[in-house]
Amino acid sequence: MSRDARVRSRAKTLDLEGAVVVITGASSGIGEAAAEAFAREGARLVLAARDPAALDAVAARCRALGVDAVAVETDVTDAQAVRALAEQAVAFGGRIDVWFSNVGVGAVGLFHETPMTAHEQVIRANLIGHMNDAHAVLPIFLRQGRGVFINMISLGGFAAAPWAAAYSASKFGLRGFSEALRGELTAHRDIHVCDVYPAFVDTPGLRHGANYTGGQVSAPPPVLDPRRVARAVVRLAQRPRPGVTIGAPAFAVQAAHALAPKTLAAGMDVFMRAYFRRARRAPRSDGNLFGPPADPGGVEGGFKPVNVKAALVAGAGALLVGGLILGMRRRPASE
Repeated sequence: MSRDARVRSRAKTLDLEGAVVVITGASSGIGEAAAEAFAREGARLVLAARDPAALDAVAARCRALGVDAVAVETDVTDAQAVRALAEQAVAFGGRIDVWFSNVGVGAVGLFHETPMTAHEQVIRANLIGHMNDAHAVLPIFLRQGRGVFINMISLGGFAAAPWAAAYSASKFGLRGFSEALRGELTAHRDIHVCDVYPAFVDTPGLRHGANYTGGQVSAPPPVLDPRRVARAVVRLAQRPRPGVTIGAPAFAVQAAHALAPKTLAAGMDVFMRAYFRRARRAPRSDGNLFGPPADPGGVEGGFKPVNVKAALVAGAGALLVGGLILGMRRRPASE
């Protein structure tokens, strides 16, 4: 193929009708929303997660939308299981067009009060799990000469999250991993590695995650609808680019971290300590770190702000924090 032909090919939008799409972490939240969004585009789906019953239910809803969908019980921390998932996907569809690497777990608590086993499991799922996904599918993409790998990262890939140190480590690492892959694949112009950076999303993930604080975990408004994030993932599959940021808070956090990372982290720690001093009591729990949750929870987590006023107040607060950070940066003793 000539260079001009390749350029024209890259300029085209990928038609997802009949495309083979693999989604990990597909049993709830963004993964479930993405499965339905891709199904509406006519894609053929291979859905993976640890909970076979929840996964079967999602696959059935996708089939009701008129597409082929199969459920494959998979733990992405198991490299051999992920290789088997890729093989099943090729057997199912003859190829893999898109792989949405979506698994994510969390453990909230002060670093020294959170078990090391929990920290290790967060890294295994959020970083090693995504590396396992890529390691399984990239040889297939290279044989095909094309493919789209989409990494779900989050605003945590740009700004540290005190009280979730392993989560921060995994997301910073995942962003670096994606950048390294893009560098290695520079010569393969039709193989794409794309990153997704949403703000807080209204999924069951916070309720399902490990909690070692003694207080009930919540999400600050405004939170994103998972279906909005899913639509952004579909658009990335159709027209790939290195990354997309979703939601005004995510842009604000990126800017604040670029200006004053230490100040931002310190401010987040102050916020977390104040929140958990007042939070409703909750038992310490490993959550879904070492197994699927008892209740998959569906697409939404129930954290949506009650009205627009709450979102406006949160936005004003973000602007105020940004202004304070800018003021601190201008002082002689700034970072």
